[in-house]
Amino acid sequence: MDVMDRSCIEECPVDCIYEGGRALYIHPDECVDCGACEPVCPVEAIYYEDDLPEEQVPHLADNAAFFTRSLPGRDSPLGSPGGAAKVGPLGVDAPLVAGLPRAQE
Repeated sequence: MDVMDRSCIEECPVDCIYEGGRALYIHPDECVDCGACEPVCPVEAIYYEDDLPEEQVPHLADNAAFFTRSLPGRDSPLGSPGGAAKVGPLGVDAPLVAGLPRAQE
């Protein structure tokens, strides 16, 4: 969150990492669990679901909400558009991320 390094997007072979306003979101139904994104994440924020640290568990549902809930400025959920490149940056975030204070620069 608040670190918009896009190295993971460049590594993803299936284009399943979408850009919100303050965070990047991995589409759970489009990801093939190849792990290519994990080693290039500069803040070590990518985990397989079974390896998710306890304090990060709330972000699992928030990541899913990015695709399944209507977000500000969107009339309907994003769903599964089949690739982030054709969607482009969305500029909005899922509820948990949107409600947290911004990181100090």
